[in-house]
Amino acid sequence: MKTLAWYTKLSLALTAFVPFYFIVAALGTKVGLWGWMTGLVGMTFTGGPFVLGIAFVVALIVVIIGLINWSGRKAEKTDGVKRPRSKMVMGVGILGMIVPVAFVLFGLTAASKADGNPIHDIATDTANPPMFSAEVLAEREAAGANPVNDYQKPLSEIEMFKGAPPELAILSHAQIINDTYPELSPLPLGGASRADAVAAVAAAMGSMGFTDIRQNAEEGRVEGVAETFWFGFKDDVVARIGEAEIDFRSVSRVGQSDLGANAARIATLREKVATQIGQR
Repeated sequence: MKTLAWYTKLSLALTAFVPFYFIVAALGTKVGLWGWMTGLVGMTFTGGPFVLGIAFVVALIVVIIGLINWSGRKAEKTDGVKRPRSKMVMGVGILGMIVPVAFVLFGLTAASKADGNPIHDIATDTANPPMFSAEVLAEREAAGANPVNDYQKPLSEIEMFKGAPPELAILSHAQIINDTYPELSPLPLGGASRADAVAAVAAAMGSMGFTDIRQNAEEGRVEGVAETFWFGFKDDVVARIGEAEIDFRSVSRVGQSDLGANAARIATLREKVATQIGQR
C-alpha cells in the first residue's frame, strides 16, 4: 500500500480537527474550562470560520492536486515517476471540503433559527407571566444572568436589544411570543387538585433532567433549572399552578436568542404534565 502524500495527510488531519475543535469549544464551556463568551463567541463564532476556511482551502488544493495526478497517470508509464493515486487523493480532498461545508450549513441554519426566535424569555401567559421566587432571582443575579424582562416593554427600551432592527425593536415580548408561538397555552387543571398538579410538574421536570427542582405547594409554584447538552447553558423554568390552569415560563441565563429552545421546552413540559394529570 502506498504511503499517503504529506498534503493528503494534512487534509485528513484538518478534516478530523474541525469537529474536534467545535466539540472542545462546547464541552470546555460546559465543564467550566472557560466562559461562554470564550467558547461560543470567541472560539465558535470568531475562530470557527477561520478553522473551516483553512480546512476547506487545503482540501480544495488536494482535490486540484488529485486532478493533476489523474491527468499525469499516462505520463507515469513513460517517465517512470510514481505518482500518488489520484482517486484516493481526490476522495480525501472532497471529504475535506464536505465537512467544513456541512458545519457552515449548520451555522446558517442556527442563524436562521436565531432570526426566527429573537428572544430568550418565553411564557404561556404574556399578560401576567409567572414570576420566579426571590431565591432564583438572586441566583440569576449572582450568576450575572440576563434580567427577567417586562413583557410589555418594546425591545427598544431593553438594554440588551439596543440595535435590534426597527421592525423588531418596536415589538414587546408579549407581541413576539403571541406571534411566534401561538400554539403555547396554559394547561387546564381539569379535575386535578393543585397539590397533584404541583407534584406532576415536579415529576415532569425530573424526567426531563432538570436540577434544583423546588416545590412550593402553598404558593402553587414549581421551579427547576434546565441545562443544554453541548455548552451547558442554564435556563430557569417556573410553573405557576393557579385555581384552574398551569402557566409555564422558561428564561435563558445568557444569550439573546434561544434558537427556540425555551418554547420547545415549555411544550414538552406541558405535554408531560398533561399526561400525568389527564389533561390536554
